[in-house]
Amino acid sequence: MSDLGLTESGVGLPAAAPLRVERGPVRDFWGRLTARPTAMIGLVIVVALLVMAVFADWIAPYDPIATDWGAIRAAPSLAHPFGTDEVGHDVLSRIVFGARASLGAGLTSVALAVALGLPFGLIAGYAGGVLDMLIMRLTDALLAIPFLILAIALAAFLGPSLTNAMVAIGLSATSTFVRLTRAQVQAVAAEEFIEAARAVGNPPWRIALRHILPNIVPAILVQATLTIAAAIIAEASLSFLGLGQQPPDPSWGSMLNVAKNFLEQAPWMAIWPGASIFVAVLAFNLLGDGLRDALDPRQRT
Repeated sequence: MSDLGLTESGVGLPAAAPLRVERGPVRDFWGRLTARPTAMIGLVIVVALLVMAVFADWIAPYDPIATDWGAIRAAPSLAHPFGTDEVGHDVLSRIVFGARASLGAGLTSVALAVALGLPFGLIAGYAGGVLDMLIMRLTDALLAIPFLILAIALAAFLGPSLTNAMVAIGLSATSTFVRLTRAQVQAVAAEEFIEAARAVGNPPWRIALRHILPNIVPAILVQATLTIAAAIIAEASLSFLGLGQQPPDPSWGSMLNVAKNFLEQAPWMAIWPGASIFVAVLAFNLLGDGLRDALDPRQRT
């Protein structure tokens, strides 16, 4: 009789409602992200590119700078699936090692931009006053210069190398994160829980770091993911112009620079690095769009 929800006296009692297990924030975020097929496609491609870059020494079939004078501009074959270039380098091996340069430049330059832009944006947005005016006028001056033009100018000033290209791209992207952080800080600082934190006597630095910063991280994360795509294009452009990775070390941009002279004789020299840049940029853009939707509070149930 207990299964029917009856007591010994025969009086029925309402059945207990099933317990509802609340999902944690991480699991909830992952559920919203996996619900977007395009975001998952981007995530899979990004993870595959990162694995390829990290384990390039084991994945690449040949040494990327080893020459084979008997296979100059050889068409794709079983021995060289992507063909060879003008001095017999295996194109597939150079694509694999080129991912290390391109992704490394994208991740490092964006990390530098966030490390510089986040503190200045936080100070400008929360402190206000003269500091806000000085920081934002400098930021506006940098934003007036197109991103790629500024990166080329800085790379030319610092000198041609992959490290200098990373620094140039990072400095060029810093102003974007300063402005975004300032706007997010001002929006969060106007919330009631910030007023409550002030009322109980929290010092300004504690409010900024413990209450404001965690609430602006999602916006910064989304912008960083999208900026990595722009940084990959910038690195390829700098390498194409001879201001990034220097030969014989492989880079997708420098491979395109060489391939432009052999488009009719060996089109595969340009197809594969161009396709690699396209796929990498598309993957980070898809992942960034998915993160933006998954982290949007309006999408939460």
